Amino acid sequence: MQATDAVTDVTDADFAAEVIGAELPVLVEFTADWCPPCRQMGPVLKALAAEEAGRLKVVQLNVDHNPLTTNAYKVLSMPTFMVFRDGEPVKSMVGARPKRRLLEELADVV
Repeated sequence: MQATDAVTDVTDADFAAEVIGAELPVLVEFTADWCPPCRQMGPVLKALAAEEAGRLKVVQLNVDHNPLTTNAYKVLSMPTFMVFRDGEPVKSMVGARPKRRLLEELADVV
């Protein structure tokens, strides 16, 4: 696990501990190095993580390096955002979006 500002990188090895076992709701970005929209979301996610600290945990998972988790949740497009609460996925969103829209979409699960 490596912290990138307020966004944490997770892997197949620590996904269960960092996401499934988390006390807070967790926003997971399934991302890839070769994905320009994923890179565009970087500053949005960092700002969101800082603003929502204590209410929402924000992590990212590189799909190329972590195929087990990627396949387990049937992620086919990047970026895919999934919100986990109490160990279960409760919301899924595909594609880059502005912070305001992301906050609106998260309002019912955070």
